[in-house]
Amino acid sequence: MRIFSPQGVLQQQKVLAARTLAHLAVTALVAEAELTPKPALVDRRGSGAHTDLTLALMKRSAQTLSGTFATIAFASMDHSPDQALREHLGEIGREGERAMLEVTHGVNTHRGAIWAMGLLVAGAAIAGLTAPARHITARAGELAHLPDRFAPDMPSHGLSMQKRYGVAGARGEAQRDFPCVIEWGLPTLRAVRQRGATETCARLDALLAIMTQLDDTCLLYRGGLDALREARESARAVLCAGGTGTAAGLDQLSLLESSLLLRHASPGGSADLLAATLFLDALASGTPPAEGGREWNV
Repeated sequence: MRIFSPQGVLQQQKVLAARTLAHLAVTALVAEAELTPKPALVDRRGSGAHTDLTLALMKRSAQTLSGTFATIAFASMDHSPDQALREHLGEIGREGERAMLEVTHGVNTHRGAIWAMGLLVAGAAIAGLTAPARHITARAGELAHLPDRFAPDMPSHGLSMQKRYGVAGARGEAQRDFPCVIEWGLPTLRAVRQRGATETCARLDALLAIMTQLDDTCLLYRGGLDALREARESARAVLCAGGTGTAAGLDQLSLLESSLLLRHASPGGSADLLAATLFLDALASGTPPAEGGREWNV
């Protein structure tokens, strides 16, 4: 007769929850990559403003991170956001980044996503998979406020843009409990769905809503303040025209993309937060986000 101990059952439940969170995180990253047509970002049409990225590479990279997110989730369960956990998660994240770079042969596909999604996976593991999105982002924000004493002092495009322009960047967004996701991404995603638009339109409009607010360091690095301002104004113009579910909105989206392509700039930080939006939305619904963009050309 097989005897199951309470500890063994609890361990199995934690492993299952960790795998569930990892699956939702990876599926959200893949859904963001598949979403089409995104302005100057990698999607089903091509590589956008990027010369070193492809959709296939983005999807392989996302799948590589499954183990990283599962380990982050498992390590965070039954813990509070404290210094020891923050530094442990930092170590896991760096190992995930090394695995990502090995698969991509040195191309940075998801470094920003490892930071943002990793924090949200940890936040969900701490708060509980059924916790409200604001509770999850609050736990993630607590972790983001804690320093990682073992993080290598390495330069990055995001940090250099934060220093140069005095913007909050990905770290500041996380420390403020992801306001672009909670106040703009999720509400727009759900409002557009309720109007009866396609899921693709809902996700595209959510991306654009995030773009109107975020100090996207990817845009700043490629095109400076002019690119950021223009992208914000153009994203707002798409939404004001009725969103991507209207002909006028699609015309404005095309103008936005043309402008970004001329600058060789793309809203990569906003794309990471769209994936975060899809992750939190999937947690709330209990359903992984399906691949995006199937009906984009209809």
